[in-house]
Amino acid sequence: MKELNRAAEKYRQLIFDAERYIWQHPETGYKEFETSAYMANVFKKLGYELTMAEGITGFYTVLDTGRPGPEVMIAAELDSIICPAHKAANPETGAVHSCGHNAQCAALVGIAAALKEPGILDKFCGKIRLCAVPAEELLEIEYRNKLKKEGKIKYLCGKSEFLSRGYFDGVDIAFMVHSSSAFAVTGGSVGCVAKRIIYKGVSAHAGGSPWNGKNALYAANCGINAINAIRETFKESDIIRVHPIITSGGAMVNAIPETAVLESYVRGASFDAICEANKKVNQALCGAALSIGTNIEIIDNPGYAPLKNDANMMQLACDAAALAIPEYQFWSDDSIGSGSTDMGDLSCIMPVVHPYAGGACGTVHGSDYEIHDPEAACVASAKLQLGMLFLLLSDGAKRANKIIDEFEPQFACAKDYLEFVDSLNSFGDRIDYSSEGKACVKL
Repeated sequence: MKELNRAAEKYRQLIFDAERYIWQHPETGYKEFETSAYMANVFKKLGYELTMAEGITGFYTVLDTGRPGPEVMIAAELDSIICPAHKAANPETGAVHSCGHNAQCAALVGIAAALKEPGILDKFCGKIRLCAVPAEELLEIEYRNKLKKEGKIKYLCGKSEFLSRGYFDGVDIAFMVHSSSAFAVTGGSVGCVAKRIIYKGVSAHAGGSPWNGKNALYAANCGINAINAIRETFKESDIIRVHPIITSGGAMVNAIPETAVLESYVRGASFDAICEANKKVNQALCGAALSIGTNIEIIDNPGYAPLKNDANMMQLACDAAALAIPEYQFWSDDSIGSGSTDMGDLSCIMPVVHPYAGGACGTVHGSDYEIHDPEAACVASAKLQLGMLFLLLSDGAKRANKIIDEFEPQFACAKDYLEFVDSLNSFGDRIDYSSEGKACVKL
Protein backbone atom coordinates (compact mmCIF):
# COMPACT_ATOMS: atom_id res chain seq x y z
CA MET A 1 0.00 0.00 0.00
CA LYS A 2 2.92 2.33 0.64
CA GLU A 3 3.92 2.06 -3.01
CA LEU A 4 0.40 2.97 -4.09
CA ASN A 5 0.39 5.99 -1.79
CA ARG A 6 3.79 7.11 -3.06
CA ALA A 7 2.54 6.75 -6.63
CA ALA A 8 -0.43 9.03 -5.87
CA GLU A 9 1.77 11.53 -4.01
CA LYS A 10 4.12 11.74 -6.98
CA TYR A 11 1.32 13.33 -8.98
CA ARG A 12 0.14 15.73 -6.26
CA GLN A 13 0.61 18.79 -8.49
CA LEU A 14 -1.22 17.18 -11.42
CA ILE A 15 -4.08 16.43 -9.03
CA PHE A 16 -4.18 19.98 -7.68
CA ASP A 17 -4.01 21.45 -11.20
CA ALA A 18 -7.03 19.35 -12.24
CA GLU A 19 -9.02 20.40 -9.19
CA ARG A 20 -8.39 24.11 -9.86
CA TYR A 21 -9.04 23.95 -13.59
CA ILE A 22 -12.36 22.18 -13.17
CA TRP A 23 -13.35 24.53 -10.32
CA GLN A 24 -12.68 27.47 -12.63
CA HIS A 25 -14.63 25.97 -15.55
CA PRO A 26 -17.94 24.76 -14.09
CA GLU A 27 -20.48 23.26 -16.49
CA THR A 28 -23.84 21.64 -15.87
CA GLY A 29 -24.90 18.17 -16.98
CA TYR A 30 -24.51 17.16 -20.64
CA LYS A 31 -22.78 20.53 -21.18
CA GLU A 32 -19.40 19.62 -19.64
CA PHE A 33 -17.53 20.16 -22.89
CA GLU A 34 -14.43 21.88 -21.47
CA THR A 35 -14.32 19.62 -18.43
CA SER A 36 -14.62 16.41 -20.44
CA ALA A 37 -12.01 17.58 -22.95
CA TYR A 38 -9.61 18.57 -20.15
CA MET A 39 -9.97 15.22 -18.40
CA ALA A 40 -9.63 13.30 -21.66
CA ASN A 41 -6.45 15.22 -22.52
CA VAL A 42 -4.90 14.42 -19.13
CA PHE A 43 -5.75 10.73 -19.52
CA LYS A 44 -4.33 10.60 -23.04
CA LYS A 45 -1.07 12.23 -21.87
CA LEU A 46 -0.85 9.49 -19.24
CA GLY A 47 -1.05 6.92 -22.03
CA TYR A 48 -4.67 5.83 -21.85
CA GLU A 49 -6.83 4.85 -24.81
CA LEU A 50 -10.31 6.23 -24.25
CA THR A 51 -13.80 5.31 -25.34
CA MET A 52 -15.55 8.66 -25.67
CA ALA A 53 -19.30 8.84 -25.13
CA GLU A 54 -20.99 9.26 -28.50
CA GLY A 55 -22.75 12.59 -28.92
CA ILE A 56 -22.45 13.57 -25.25
CA THR A 57 -19.73 14.30 -22.71
CA GLY A 58 -17.75 11.74 -20.72
CA PHE A 59 -15.58 8.71 -21.39
CA TYR A 60 -14.16 5.52 -19.94
CA THR A 61 -11.03 3.42 -20.22
CA VAL A 62 -10.23 -0.14 -19.17
CA LEU A 63 -6.94 -1.43 -17.78
CA ASP A 64 -6.49 -5.17 -18.19
CA THR A 65 -3.93 -6.65 -15.80
CA GLY A 66 -3.72 -9.81 -17.89
CA ARG A 67 -4.60 -11.90 -14.86
CA PRO A 68 -8.05 -13.42 -14.35
CA GLY A 69 -10.44 -11.62 -12.06
CA PRO A 70 -13.52 -9.40 -11.94
CA GLU A 71 -13.80 -5.88 -13.30
CA VAL A 72 -13.97 -2.97 -10.87
CA MET A 73 -15.07 0.50 -11.92
CA ILE A 74 -14.02 3.76 -10.28
CA ALA A 75 -16.15 6.74 -11.33
CA ALA A 76 -16.04 10.51 -11.05
CA GLU A 77 -18.66 13.05 -12.06
CA LEU A 78 -18.01 15.93 -14.45
CA ASP A 79 -20.90 18.30 -13.84
CA SER A 80 -21.55 21.28 -11.58
CA ILE A 81 -24.68 22.73 -10.05
CA ILE A 82 -26.19 26.21 -10.47
CA CYS A 83 -25.81 28.73 -7.66
CA PRO A 84 -25.51 32.29 -9.02
CA ALA A 85 -24.91 33.73 -5.52
CA HIS A 86 -21.61 31.85 -5.17
CA LYS A 87 -18.56 34.06 -5.61
CA ALA A 88 -17.03 31.54 -8.02
CA ALA A 89 -20.16 31.06 -10.14
CA ASN A 90 -19.91 31.54 -13.89
CA PRO A 91 -21.40 35.02 -14.39
CA GLU A 92 -23.36 33.94 -17.48
CA THR A 93 -24.67 30.51 -16.45
CA GLY A 94 -24.53 30.59 -12.64
CA ALA A 95 -22.72 27.24 -12.76
CA VAL A 96 -20.36 26.43 -9.88
CA HIS A 97 -18.84 23.30 -8.34
CA SER A 98 -20.69 23.78 -5.07
CA CYS A 99 -21.02 20.00 -5.16
CA GLY A 100 -17.37 18.98 -5.03
CA HIS A 101 -17.30 17.13 -8.33
CA ASN A 102 -14.12 19.01 -9.22
CA ALA A 103 -12.37 17.16 -6.39
CA GLN A 104 -13.79 13.83 -7.57
CA CYS A 105 -12.31 14.37 -11.02
CA ALA A 106 -8.96 15.44 -9.57
CA ALA A 107 -8.83 12.28 -7.46
CA LEU A 108 -9.60 10.18 -10.55
CA VAL A 109 -6.67 11.87 -12.31
CA GLY A 110 -4.44 10.87 -9.39
CA ILE A 111 -5.68 7.28 -9.52
CA ALA A 112 -5.12 7.11 -13.28
CA ALA A 113 -1.59 8.50 -12.93
CA ALA A 114 -0.69 6.17 -10.07
CA LEU A 115 -1.86 3.09 -11.98
CA LYS A 116 0.53 3.97 -14.81
CA GLU A 117 3.59 3.90 -12.54
CA PRO A 118 5.99 1.00 -13.27
CA GLY A 119 5.09 -2.15 -11.37
CA ILE A 120 1.88 -0.81 -9.83
CA LEU A 121 -0.48 -2.80 -12.06
CA ASP A 122 1.37 -5.97 -11.01
CA LYS A 123 -0.34 -5.70 -7.62
CA PHE A 124 -3.78 -6.32 -9.15
CA CYS A 125 -5.68 -8.93 -11.10
CA GLY A 126 -8.77 -8.60 -13.27
CA LYS A 127 -9.71 -5.35 -14.96
CA ILE A 128 -9.98 -1.75 -13.80
CA ARG A 129 -12.38 0.64 -15.47
CA LEU A 130 -11.94 4.40 -14.91
CA CYS A 131 -14.97 6.45 -15.91
CA ALA A 132 -15.72 10.17 -16.15
CA VAL A 133 -19.52 10.39 -16.10
CA PRO A 134 -21.68 13.39 -17.06
CA ALA A 135 -24.90 14.75 -15.59
CA GLU A 136 -25.12 13.41 -12.05
CA GLU A 137 -26.92 16.50 -10.76
CA LEU A 138 -30.56 16.33 -11.80
CA LEU A 139 -31.34 19.86 -12.97
CA GLU A 140 -32.32 21.80 -16.10
CA ILE A 141 -35.02 19.21 -16.71
CA GLU A 142 -36.52 21.15 -19.61
CA TYR A 143 -33.13 21.14 -21.39
CA ARG A 144 -32.64 17.43 -20.81
CA ASN A 145 -36.13 16.59 -22.01
CA LYS A 146 -35.25 18.52 -25.16
CA LEU A 147 -32.18 16.29 -25.58
CA LYS A 148 -34.45 13.27 -25.14
CA LYS A 149 -36.85 14.50 -27.83
CA GLU A 150 -33.89 15.04 -30.16
CA GLY A 151 -32.74 11.47 -29.54
CA LYS A 152 -29.42 12.57 -28.04
CA ILE A 153 -30.06 10.94 -24.67
CA LYS A 154 -32.57 8.50 -23.27
CA TYR A 155 -32.14 9.21 -19.56
CA LEU A 156 -31.86 12.43 -17.59
CA CYS A 157 -28.87 11.28 -15.53
CA GLY A 158 -25.47 10.20 -16.76
CA LYS A 159 -25.07 6.81 -15.11
CA SER A 160 -28.39 5.47 -16.41
CA GLU A 161 -27.49 6.88 -19.81
CA PHE A 162 -24.09 5.16 -19.76
CA LEU A 163 -25.73 1.97 -18.50
CA SER A 164 -28.21 1.99 -21.39
CA ARG A 165 -25.40 2.51 -23.92
CA GLY A 166 -23.43 -0.48 -22.66
CA TYR A 167 -20.59 1.63 -21.28
CA PHE A 168 -20.73 -0.36 -18.01
CA ASP A 169 -21.01 -3.77 -19.64
CA GLY A 170 -18.66 -6.20 -17.92
CA VAL A 171 -18.40 -4.22 -14.68
CA ASP A 172 -18.85 -6.39 -11.57
CA ILE A 173 -18.28 -3.83 -8.78
CA ALA A 174 -18.34 -0.03 -8.76
CA PHE A 175 -17.43 2.72 -6.33
CA MET A 176 -16.71 6.43 -6.20
CA VAL A 177 -15.85 8.87 -3.41
CA HIS A 178 -17.71 12.16 -3.00
CA SER A 179 -16.31 15.28 -1.38
CA SER A 180 -17.63 16.23 2.04
CA SER A 181 -16.52 17.71 5.34
CA ALA A 182 -15.42 14.35 6.75
CA PHE A 183 -14.31 10.86 5.73
CA ALA A 184 -17.31 8.57 6.13
CA VAL A 185 -19.66 6.00 4.64
CA THR A 186 -23.37 5.59 5.32
CA GLY A 187 -26.09 3.13 4.37
CA GLY A 188 -27.16 5.08 1.30
CA SER A 189 -29.62 7.74 0.20
CA VAL A 190 -33.08 8.23 -1.25
CA GLY A 191 -34.08 8.07 -4.91
CA CYS A 192 -36.44 10.34 -6.82
CA VAL A 193 -38.78 11.03 -9.71
CA ALA A 194 -38.17 14.30 -11.58
CA LYS A 195 -41.22 16.37 -12.47
CA ARG A 196 -41.99 19.15 -14.91
CA ILE A 197 -45.43 20.67 -14.33
CA ILE A 198 -47.07 23.04 -16.80
CA TYR A 199 -50.24 24.86 -15.79
CA LYS A 200 -52.17 25.97 -18.87
CA GLY A 201 -54.54 28.89 -18.44
CA VAL A 202 -56.02 31.63 -20.60
CA SER A 203 -54.44 35.03 -21.13
CA ALA A 204 -56.41 38.25 -20.73
CA HIS A 205 -55.80 41.90 -19.87
CA ALA A 206 -54.86 41.92 -16.19
CA GLY A 207 -56.55 45.27 -15.57
CA GLY A 208 -59.21 45.62 -18.22
CA SER A 209 -60.77 42.15 -18.34
CA PRO A 210 -59.15 39.69 -15.91
CA TRP A 211 -62.46 37.79 -15.71
CA ASN A 212 -61.79 36.57 -19.25
CA GLY A 213 -58.59 34.84 -18.16
CA LYS A 214 -57.61 31.75 -16.23
CA ASN A 215 -54.51 32.50 -14.18
CA ALA A 216 -51.94 29.72 -14.58
CA LEU A 217 -49.65 31.31 -12.00
CA TYR A 218 -52.37 31.30 -9.36
CA ALA A 219 -53.05 27.65 -10.20
CA ALA A 220 -49.36 26.90 -9.72
CA ASN A 221 -49.37 28.68 -6.37
CA CYS A 222 -52.41 26.64 -5.35
CA GLY A 223 -50.56 23.51 -6.45
CA ILE A 224 -47.59 24.29 -4.23
CA ASN A 225 -49.91 25.01 -1.29
CA ALA A 226 -51.78 21.75 -1.94
CA ILE A 227 -48.50 19.83 -1.77
CA ASN A 228 -47.71 21.57 1.50
CA ALA A 229 -51.13 20.54 2.82
CA ILE A 230 -50.42 16.82 2.35
CA ARG A 231 -46.90 16.71 3.80
CA GLU A 232 -48.12 15.26 7.10
CA THR A 233 -49.44 12.23 5.21
CA PHE A 234 -45.90 11.18 4.26
CA LYS A 235 -44.42 8.53 6.55
CA GLU A 236 -41.17 9.48 8.27
CA SER A 237 -39.71 6.06 7.46
CA ASP A 238 -40.19 6.73 3.72
CA ILE A 239 -38.02 9.90 3.88
CA ILE A 240 -40.23 11.72 1.36
CA ARG A 241 -39.01 15.10 0.12
CA VAL A 242 -40.93 17.30 -2.35
CA HIS A 243 -39.44 20.69 -3.24
CA PRO A 244 -40.99 22.46 -6.26
CA ILE A 245 -39.70 25.66 -7.82
CA ILE A 246 -41.41 27.99 -10.30
CA THR A 247 -39.29 28.35 -13.44
CA SER A 248 -41.80 30.42 -15.44
CA GLY A 249 -44.76 32.44 -14.19
CA GLY A 250 -45.90 34.79 -16.91
CA ALA A 251 -44.60 36.93 -19.75
CA MET A 252 -45.66 40.44 -18.66
CA VAL A 253 -47.25 42.03 -15.64
CA ASN A 254 -50.34 43.42 -17.39
CA ALA A 255 -51.51 40.09 -18.76
CA ILE A 256 -53.03 37.16 -16.91
CA PRO A 257 -50.35 34.42 -17.09
CA GLU A 258 -51.52 31.72 -19.47
CA THR A 259 -48.61 29.42 -18.62
CA ALA A 260 -46.75 28.66 -15.40
CA VAL A 261 -44.04 26.02 -15.14
CA LEU A 262 -42.79 24.17 -12.07
CA GLU A 263 -39.95 21.72 -11.61
CA SER A 264 -39.74 19.38 -8.67
CA TYR A 265 -38.54 16.07 -7.31
CA VAL A 266 -40.44 13.52 -5.31
CA ARG A 267 -37.78 11.75 -3.26
CA GLY A 268 -38.16 8.61 -1.18
CA ALA A 269 -36.30 5.71 0.40
CA SER A 270 -37.82 3.07 -1.92
CA PHE A 271 -39.45 2.89 -5.32
CA ASP A 272 -42.77 1.97 -3.68
CA ALA A 273 -42.61 5.01 -1.41
CA ILE A 274 -41.70 7.29 -4.31
CA CYS A 275 -44.57 6.07 -6.47
CA GLU A 276 -47.12 6.34 -3.65
CA ALA A 277 -46.03 9.86 -2.75
CA ASN A 278 -45.89 10.92 -6.39
CA LYS A 279 -49.52 9.89 -6.90
CA LYS A 280 -50.53 12.06 -3.94
CA VAL A 281 -48.53 14.98 -5.31
CA ASN A 282 -50.14 14.65 -8.75
CA GLN A 283 -53.58 14.58 -7.13
CA ALA A 284 -52.77 17.80 -5.26
CA LEU A 285 -51.43 19.47 -8.40
CA CYS A 286 -54.48 18.48 -10.47
CA GLY A 287 -56.83 19.64 -7.73
CA ALA A 288 -55.23 23.06 -7.88
CA ALA A 289 -55.78 23.20 -11.65
CA LEU A 290 -59.44 22.27 -11.20
CA SER A 291 -59.90 25.00 -8.59
CA ILE A 292 -58.85 27.69 -11.10
CA GLY A 293 -60.22 26.01 -14.23
CA THR A 294 -56.87 25.58 -15.94
CA ASN A 295 -55.41 22.42 -17.42
CA ILE A 296 -52.18 20.86 -16.27
CA GLU A 297 -49.51 18.84 -18.03
CA ILE A 298 -47.31 16.69 -15.78
CA ILE A 299 -44.15 15.12 -17.17
CA ASP A 300 -42.72 12.51 -14.81
CA ASN A 301 -39.26 11.16 -15.54
CA PRO A 302 -37.27 8.65 -13.48
CA GLY A 303 -34.45 10.44 -11.74
CA TYR A 304 -32.36 8.33 -9.37
CA ALA A 305 -32.88 4.92 -7.81
CA PRO A 306 -32.47 4.81 -4.02
CA LEU A 307 -28.81 4.16 -3.22
CA LYS A 308 -28.20 1.04 -1.13
CA ASN A 309 -24.55 0.77 -0.26
CA ASP A 310 -23.57 -2.89 -0.08
CA ALA A 311 -22.66 -3.86 3.50
CA ASN A 312 -19.53 -5.71 2.40
CA MET A 313 -18.47 -2.71 0.33
CA MET A 314 -19.04 -0.42 3.30
CA GLN A 315 -16.68 -2.57 5.36
CA LEU A 316 -14.23 -2.50 2.47
CA ALA A 317 -14.21 1.32 2.59
CA CYS A 318 -13.55 1.26 6.35
CA ASP A 319 -10.69 -1.24 5.96
CA ALA A 320 -9.18 0.71 3.07
CA ALA A 321 -9.27 3.94 5.08
CA ALA A 322 -7.43 2.26 7.96
CA LEU A 323 -4.87 0.89 5.52
CA ALA A 324 -4.35 3.83 3.17
CA ILE A 325 -5.14 6.99 5.16
CA PRO A 326 -4.81 6.12 8.88
CA GLU A 327 -4.11 9.78 9.64
CA TYR A 328 -7.75 10.61 8.91
CA GLN A 329 -10.66 9.57 11.10
CA PHE A 330 -13.18 7.51 9.12
CA TRP A 331 -16.64 6.77 10.48
CA SER A 332 -19.46 4.51 9.32
CA ASP A 333 -23.16 4.10 10.08
CA ASP A 334 -26.28 2.67 8.45
CA SER A 335 -28.21 5.94 8.12
CA ILE A 336 -30.03 6.82 4.90
CA GLY A 337 -29.48 10.37 3.64
CA SER A 338 -32.25 12.47 2.14
CA GLY A 339 -30.10 13.61 -0.80
CA SER A 340 -29.89 11.57 -4.00
CA THR A 341 -27.32 10.27 -6.46
CA ASP A 342 -27.45 8.20 -9.61
CA MET A 343 -25.00 5.76 -8.04
CA GLY A 344 -28.29 4.39 -6.75
CA ASP A 345 -29.02 3.17 -10.28
CA LEU A 346 -25.92 1.00 -10.24
CA SER A 347 -26.65 -0.26 -6.72
CA CYS A 348 -29.77 -1.97 -8.12
CA ILE A 349 -27.71 -4.38 -10.20
CA MET A 350 -24.19 -4.62 -8.70
CA PRO A 351 -22.41 -4.12 -5.36
CA VAL A 352 -21.46 -0.47 -4.96
CA VAL A 353 -20.36 1.94 -2.28
CA HIS A 354 -20.33 5.73 -2.26
CA PRO A 355 -18.15 6.95 0.62
CA TYR A 356 -17.15 10.54 1.39
CA ALA A 357 -13.79 12.26 1.63
CA GLY A 358 -13.14 15.28 3.82
CA GLY A 359 -11.65 18.57 2.73
CA ALA A 360 -14.80 20.52 1.84
CA CYS A 361 -16.49 23.22 3.87
CA GLY A 362 -19.64 25.32 3.63
CA THR A 363 -23.17 24.34 2.66
CA VAL A 364 -23.51 21.64 0.01
CA HIS A 365 -25.08 23.25 -3.08
CA GLY A 366 -24.86 26.57 -1.24
CA SER A 367 -23.13 29.88 -1.88
CA ASP A 368 -20.23 29.24 0.54
CA TYR A 369 -19.20 25.72 -0.46
CA GLU A 370 -15.58 25.14 -1.45
CA ILE A 371 -12.67 22.73 -1.25
CA HIS A 372 -10.58 24.21 1.55
CA ASP A 373 -8.22 21.24 1.93
CA PRO A 374 -7.35 19.75 -1.47
CA GLU A 375 -4.87 17.38 0.14
CA ALA A 376 -7.75 15.63 1.91
CA ALA A 377 -10.40 16.06 -0.77
CA CYS A 378 -8.22 14.98 -3.68
CA VAL A 379 -4.94 13.29 -2.75
CA ALA A 380 -6.24 11.39 0.30
CA SER A 381 -9.37 10.52 -1.68
CA ALA A 382 -7.19 9.02 -4.42
CA LYS A 383 -5.26 7.01 -1.83
CA LEU A 384 -8.49 5.75 -0.25
CA GLN A 385 -9.77 4.56 -3.61
CA LEU A 386 -6.48 2.92 -4.52
CA GLY A 387 -6.70 1.17 -1.16
CA MET A 388 -10.19 -0.09 -1.94
CA LEU A 389 -9.00 -1.28 -5.35
CA PHE A 390 -6.02 -3.05 -3.76
CA LEU A 391 -8.20 -4.91 -1.24
CA LEU A 392 -10.57 -5.97 -4.02
CA LEU A 393 -8.12 -7.08 -6.70
CA SER A 394 -5.07 -8.32 -4.81
CA ASP A 395 -4.63 -11.88 -3.52
CA GLY A 396 -6.40 -13.34 -6.53
CA ALA A 397 -9.41 -11.03 -6.00
CA LYS A 398 -10.64 -13.15 -3.09
CA ARG A 399 -12.41 -10.21 -1.48
CA ALA A 400 -14.01 -8.98 -4.69
CA ASN A 401 -15.26 -12.47 -5.52
CA LYS A 402 -16.73 -12.87 -2.03
CA ILE A 403 -18.57 -9.55 -2.36
CA ILE A 404 -19.93 -10.53 -5.78
CA ASP A 405 -21.04 -13.95 -4.55
CA GLU A 406 -22.90 -12.55 -1.54
CA PHE A 407 -24.58 -9.64 -3.34
CA GLU A 408 -28.34 -9.92 -3.91
CA PRO A 409 -29.36 -7.56 -6.74
CA GLN A 410 -32.70 -5.80 -6.80
CA PHE A 411 -32.85 -6.46 -10.56
CA ALA A 412 -31.29 -9.38 -12.38
CA CYS A 413 -29.54 -7.27 -15.01
CA ALA A 414 -29.26 -3.79 -16.49
CA LYS A 415 -31.97 -4.57 -19.05
CA ASP A 416 -34.50 -5.47 -16.35
CA TYR A 417 -33.65 -2.37 -14.35
CA LEU A 418 -33.95 -0.03 -17.32
CA GLU A 419 -37.28 -1.58 -18.35
CA PHE A 420 -38.60 -0.86 -14.87
CA VAL A 421 -37.25 2.69 -14.97
CA ASP A 422 -38.91 3.25 -18.34
CA SER A 423 -42.26 2.29 -16.80
CA LEU A 424 -42.01 5.33 -14.50
CA ASN A 425 -42.20 7.75 -17.43
CA SER A 426 -45.52 9.57 -17.65
CA PHE A 427 -46.61 12.67 -19.55
CA GLY A 428 -49.54 14.56 -21.01
CA ASP A 429 -52.44 16.80 -20.02
CA ARG A 430 -54.15 15.47 -16.91
CA ILE A 431 -57.63 17.04 -17.18
CA ASP A 432 -60.27 16.55 -19.87
CA TYR A 433 -62.94 19.25 -19.61
CA SER A 434 -66.17 18.16 -21.29
CA SER A 435 -68.81 20.46 -22.78
CA GLU A 436 -71.26 19.33 -20.07
CA GLY A 437 -69.17 20.97 -17.37
CA LYS A 438 -67.57 17.75 -16.24
CA ALA A 439 -63.86 17.11 -15.81
CA CYS A 440 -62.03 13.79 -16.05
CA VAL A 441 -58.69 13.69 -14.21
CA LYS A 442 -55.78 11.33 -14.96
CA LEU A 443 -53.31 11.16 -12.10
